[in-house]
Amino acid sequence: MCWFLAHAREMPWRRTRDPYAIWVSEIMLQQTQVKTVVAYYERWMRALPNLASLADANSEQLHKLWEGLGYYTRVRNMHRAAQIILKDHSGKFPSKYEEILALPGIGRYTAGAICSIALGQPTAILDGNVIRVLSRLYGVEGDTAGKEVNAKLWSLAEALVNAAAAMPLDITFYGKPSNRLDRFGSASTCSIFNQSLMELGALVCTPQNPDCGICPLRGICTALKTERVNQLPTPRKRPEVTARRFLAFILEDHGRYLVRQRPANLVNGNLWEFPNLEANEGDMPVKTAKAVLGAAPSRFTRVQTIRHSITRYRILLEVFRVELKSGNGTMVAVRDAPAQWLSLQQMSELPFASAHRKILLRLTKDLPA
Repeated sequence: MCWFLAHAREMPWRRTRDPYAIWVSEIMLQQTQVKTVVAYYERWMRALPNLASLADANSEQLHKLWEGLGYYTRVRNMHRAAQIILKDHSGKFPSKYEEILALPGIGRYTAGAICSIALGQPTAILDGNVIRVLSRLYGVEGDTAGKEVNAKLWSLAEALVNAAAAMPLDITFYGKPSNRLDRFGSASTCSIFNQSLMELGALVCTPQNPDCGICPLRGICTALKTERVNQLPTPRKRPEVTARRFLAFILEDHGRYLVRQRPANLVNGNLWEFPNLEANEGDMPVKTAKAVLGAAPSRFTRVQTIRHSITRYRILLEVFRVELKSGNGTMVAVRDAPAQWLSLQQMSELPFASAHRKILLRLTKDLPA
């Protein structure tokens, strides 16, 4: 814990013990790097500073604030959870682990993080960083997602945070009283201990090239003693990568562009996009455009190619500007979802899927100055 007090990175959510703020940060940090989250977190807290404001927000505002973070189910679960807290907990964030765990989108790790960091309770956490630290420290082998190994890691994490709970709050800092506890408000030893594990995994006990020479646990690390640092945790088999190809079409009518909103039950649900369709490798763009737009294009121009990834999929998005033989009227029938003709200004205020946001930015740059 003394190492953490000396080396912890400055993060806006570390300046508060508000469980709402800690919850927001933890959900944003799922599968997302800290450097990316900071700006999103600060913007979110300015727009929605408390549970009531989140519960009252509409879907469009929420998705716009989350735009670019991905895994949009997270923000929809947060919205549902906030409404449940207002209804069932009188608007006050619950303080019991079981009640927090019961909220939509909150699993064992997130509940433990909120309870320990915000509420000072001796609840365990186990994310990727903590798994790596504990696996190396105790020499834990095997698939960390497997039932038996995962249970062992949780047991270790619980024993350690319970031991931390018994420690006094007047932590010494390399032999002297710490003057850095003020940075963490009224943080408890449980809060500081759990954050220490995560920070150690993020900064020192890294997946590749860990800096064992400066690790505060090097004297008791099983992996270091047995020269297995690079073998632990046991590497997991990576899922097979699947290539996918999509064709997207830009259709303009007097400064307005045809776009559609994705159904809520699909990946990137409720986000906006340009008309598009998945295609096989040999499919011709003209044929695909007709399938999407309901009419064959009379003019066809390639605009850009965008490569991106969603989970195990490596996606190639080919973008074309098209004109229809029948003219760009407002009666174009777009496949699968209702479409609207919107100006660039109107579109800029809507949440777009990340790849389609790049199309919109390209259109904005192409406008004459």
